[in-house]
Amino acid sequence: MIIDTLDNLEKYVSLNPLFKDVVDFLKSNDLNNLEPGKHLIKDTDVFVNVQTAKSKTRSEAVFEYHRKYVDIQIPLSCNEEYGFTPLEDLPEAEFNEEKDVAKVAGLAAQSYVVCRPGMFAIFMPQDGHAPCISSESEIRKVIFKVKV
Repeated sequence: MIIDTLDNLEKYVSLNPLFKDVVDFLKSNDLNNLEPGKHLIKDTDVFVNVQTAKSKTRSEAVFEYHRKYVDIQIPLSCNEEYGFTPLEDLPEAEFNEEKDVAKVAGLAAQSYVVCRPGMFAIFMPQDGHAPCISSESEIRKVIFKVKV
């Protein structure tokens, strides 16, 4: 897991060459003006989901992890807290290959971090993460999905 400001995202392109497509997209688009839904950037290798999610408490948050995609999550409307537990410390869960996700409910995270608007969180396949934790009722956010 990586947390940083959007100004520094370009420094992480060496982790995955497709991150450059995300950086280029951010330079030419205002995230706050994107319509809700899925926007393809580089076919299905890089795309962004724009959503408004119902906020959760720490105890309501559900862990998830992915195998085919890296998440780059960016909160737009308010601070978003993420629970983090390494995948190796999460129990086995049924994996949905089509949606590239497994979900694990009912666990407390090993640690928590906060992203504010203007920041991002990168979750690699080894990173179990519980998103959408906030004291606000909803979080408007974008999630870039980048093929591993």
